[in-house]
Amino acid sequence: MANEVRWGIVGCGGIAAKFAGCLPAVEGATLAGVASRQQAKADEFAAKHSAERAYGSYEALLAADDVDAVYVATPHPMHDEPVRAALRAGKAVLCEKPFSINQERVAETVALARDLGVFCMEAMWTRFLPTSGQVREWLAAGAIGEPILASANFAFRAGFDPASRLFDPDLGGGGLLDVGVYTIAYANMLLSALPEQVTGLATLGETGVDEVAGYVLSYPGGRLATLSCAVRVSSPQSARIDGTAGRIEIPNFWNGSRATLSAEGQEPVTVELPHDLNGFEYEVREVHRCLAAGLTESPAMPLDETLATAGVMDALRQQWGLRYPME
Repeated sequence: MANEVRWGIVGCGGIAAKFAGCLPAVEGATLAGVASRQQAKADEFAAKHSAERAYGSYEALLAADDVDAVYVATPHPMHDEPVRAALRAGKAVLCEKPFSINQERVAETVALARDLGVFCMEAMWTRFLPTSGQVREWLAAGAIGEPILASANFAFRAGFDPASRLFDPDLGGGGLLDVGVYTIAYANMLLSALPEQVTGLATLGETGVDEVAGYVLSYPGGRLATLSCAVRVSSPQSARIDGTAGRIEIPNFWNGSRATLSAEGQEPVTVELPHDLNGFEYEVREVHRCLAAGLTESPAMPLDETLATAGVMDALRQQWGLRYPME
């Protein structure tokens, strides 16, 4: 682990609060500063989460000498500018998912990070949960034989508000970028590969964004993932991987603490792995580990996967006829 990483947070919304709340569980992590476009909002956030400083602009935080790493927690379409500015300032970057609004924008930022040799990672916090680690261990050990069919669903019912980020096209609204991205990333993990083809259907709502969607991804070797997401109906938010000799089930896969292995000829084994704090601490520890090792990308969440996932979402939206105004 890095001895000390002084964190800055760009954006002071709900997800930023969860991130700030996890830092006490990470050895060597301090919250050096938080930034909002409104000084009063930054001041309030800093006081609540014991940040050392509050900035009324993103630029001021990114120029601070005592900030080593930046967590970008702005809405989807507003990720690019602060991420790129942080990279140019030599700050390690952890960018909230989805990394950007489309693959073209992701590619530009990835190229910049690699050219500058500065650490950058998509904040796919689910990838680093203890349950995810256990699932990967079972798969690597061949506990269910050859993994063939993955499935994951992530849907919740939100009250319709055309001005909210979930339904506003100007904010990258819809289920796919908000929660569907989790299902794609989890399928990639379960099948240890990146998808080759994608097809899907969606119901576009009154504002033109995807409110309910189902999609199938194909992977090398004839493996498949059947996935769904929605913002107008609830689902169990579960995942499963079926293999030639058993299956693994992960209830509430995106933030849960339980997984069950059912291998052929054996009694099912269920593990309970509670979070140390709120679950965000594991991705922060991964950043610290990578920085201490001198890495510019995380082997567990590489930028090539972020690029591929953005491409999958682009392909789906093209099939659905969904294009955001800023594209």
